Amino acid sequence: MRSSHPRSAAVAALVATALATGLLVGSADAAEGGAAADPIRVHDIQGTTRISPLNGQQVADVEGIVTGVRTYGSRGFWIQAPDADDNDATSEGVFVFTGSVPTVAAGDAVKVSGTVGEYVPGGVNSGNQSVTQISKPVVTVVSSGNALPAATAITEYTVPAEYAPAGDPAAGGSINGLTLEPSRYALDHYESLEGMNVRIGTSRVVGATDPYAELWVTVKGWENAAKRGGTVYGSYESQNTGRLQIQQLAPLAQQPFPVANVGDRLTGTTEGPLDFNQFGGYTLVARTLGTVKAGTLAPEKTKAQASNELAVATYNVENLDPSDPQEKFDALGKAVVENLASPDILALEEIQDDNGAKNDGTVSAEQTLAKFTAAITAAGGPAYQWRTVNPQDKKDGGEPGGNIRQVFLYNPARVSFTERAPGDAVTATGVVKEKGKAALTHSPGRIDPANPAWTDSRKPLAGEFTFRGKTVFVIANHFGSKGGDEGLTSHHQPPVRSSEAKRLLQAQSVNGFVKEILAAEKNANVLVLGDINDFEFSATTNALADGGALYPAIKSLPKAERYSYVYQGNAQVLDQILTSPAIKNFTYDSVHINAEFSAQNSDHDPQVLRFRP
Repeated sequence: MRSSHPRSAAVAALVATALATGLLVGSADAAEGGAAADPIRVHDIQGTTRISPLNGQQVADVEGIVTGVRTYGSRGFWIQAPDADDNDATSEGVFVFTGSVPTVAAGDAVKVSGTVGEYVPGGVNSGNQSVTQISKPVVTVVSSGNALPAATAITEYTVPAEYAPAGDPAAGGSINGLTLEPSRYALDHYESLEGMNVRIGTSRVVGATDPYAELWVTVKGWENAAKRGGTVYGSYESQNTGRLQIQQLAPLAQQPFPVANVGDRLTGTTEGPLDFNQFGGYTLVARTLGTVKAGTLAPEKTKAQASNELAVATYNVENLDPSDPQEKFDALGKAVVENLASPDILALEEIQDDNGAKNDGTVSAEQTLAKFTAAITAAGGPAYQWRTVNPQDKKDGGEPGGNIRQVFLYNPARVSFTERAPGDAVTATGVVKEKGKAALTHSPGRIDPANPAWTDSRKPLAGEFTFRGKTVFVIANHFGSKGGDEGLTSHHQPPVRSSEAKRLLQAQSVNGFVKEILAAEKNANVLVLGDINDFEFSATTNALADGGALYPAIKSLPKAERYSYVYQGNAQVLDQILTSPAIKNFTYDSVHINAEFSAQNSDHDPQVLRFRP
């Protein structure tokens, strides 16, 4: 490890002089006096902040050893200076962007001339941090077969517990101009190693292998560990600093990427350059990849409801339409029966219209639902009936042409659906009082569809059910997505979460409707459920629960079990069931059958709540 002594005055003076004169050349003559300037080193290019002090300038004959070559995607190679400075804040590695397949190999000693720049993966409006690089390079290979610079170990002891410094208010909340403090902040620690040859030892897998040949590990085996092996994301202040994305240098055709599930272990040593990319931030691009040791994780099965218990579930089935393979329908149907124990009421999200993403004005989902319910019956489940309200074409967001919507499935042998003048896409259901009890004006019906909060978003679906003579109101939701939010590794700290504003309005709309029901009938049984697209600690959830109208039932679980989705190695809550005050005694289960596994039928885990009305 490099020491943490300040950068030498001589190097600092060199950079200042170079910036003033423009003579950023390894063999340049000084502007005055004719003395030869010291060569520019990689750590001079990287500097002590996220933005290179030589950004936009020409450099020449920058020396380094090639530590990795990328022949696909953003083609280029990494070099690392064998002679480090004495400042932990300055990286000794840098990416050389070639655009075409590089002609160098790991172990080559090279001299690189080119333009220093800051590349922002995803574009300057993404909020992502930038990658310091040399572009338009002229490369001279001095020798080959050299030993690589020793890899810097990233461990639970080197990564700080604090995630990031607060952004500079004068810079719009950006951390780009702040001097790196790698011993204090995790993001600074990783940034100080950007482009360098790094390694990790045996690490816990916290994000399953995805279709893009990447997985997530944590170097902190104890950090917010989930009961089943993942890493729980429990607050905005706890970002799980040990998480790293793992990719590999070799294309899949040369070396298949290992398949891993949450709870597995990536054993041995994984070593390669530390990159930063659009879809995960800091990423170890493995030149040498460890071996996956499989764990024992298996999909969960919830307990069946008792005869006097009502079981209500929610499940995002991920853009289901009739063109999906029969295998997906069969797997989803089997899961409803075997993993969810055939709940009495099942709210579905992301049911697409009868021709899926084909954009031709079709809005009916009858074929989708017939195929799905048939798969459930074939798996030994009940003959579910369904109720929904078809959306207006292209008005509810989601995949273009798909017209996703929420749907109620219910088992008529256990539950009856109360039909009350079914509503349409633009007609709002309301609440009336009948014989001292609350009732809907339209069942099924949509809540507040004209409210701007629901523009280009799924409108809530309300339904009135009867179980053992008791009325239960169920409101199925699919709130606005997190699209447009900045990632946790954003150069803004805290990151800008612009999508929250819409979900907050949506939550207020649903909360207001629930309060109308409770005003008509104080002890009404109300369940608000679905893909809320937000955390149990979020402002969205707080707005849903406002005034004690609802309780987020997932909070009844231990923190190590609170999640329905895994994103970038963080196990987090997106899917929820919230209960009205009359529902005092219940059991809740987040049924983990998808999010932790490489093989998924959906990217969400279903939720089940059982209670006695």
